[in-house]
Amino acid sequence: MHENPKTCIQAYLCHMARVLAFDYGMRRTGLAVTDNLKLIATPIGTVNTPELHTWLINYLKTEEVDTFVVGLPSQLSGEDTHATQPVLEFIEMLKMVYPHIVVATVDERLSSREAKQSLILGGQKKSKRQDKKLLDTVSATLILQTYLQTIA
Repeated sequence: MHENPKTCIQAYLCHMARVLAFDYGMRRTGLAVTDNLKLIATPIGTVNTPELHTWLINYLKTEEVDTFVVGLPSQLSGEDTHATQPVLEFIEMLKMVYPHIVVATVDERLSSREAKQSLILGGQKKSKRQDKKLLDTVSATLILQTYLQTIA
């Protein structure tokens, strides 16, 4: 007896893991996630960085994630910035606490500038474009889109 194909597809999609992206910052962290097929990057929002670990524990209780993508800051010259070391420490924490989840990095040199540009192109008013939470969320989404392009 054959199973219903629709049910099989739904079960398959439900068991596929997502990719979760971070635009890590000292105050807050922007977050974005893929769909189950890893085709579309969707913004989640921001979490205050001191609360990120607790948020992540709760998120992973309900969602299956097989890859973390972290934006790695550097200067245009490629040298580290003041934000590079805290991000590297965050990456090490992820690897230690979640050894079963792959941790990838994406060069985020231009993500903030691109985030602001995408808000301008989207017709956002200046007050919205200056909203740091919105910029962090858009940056995380751009980081994730960049990663998806590298695996496509």
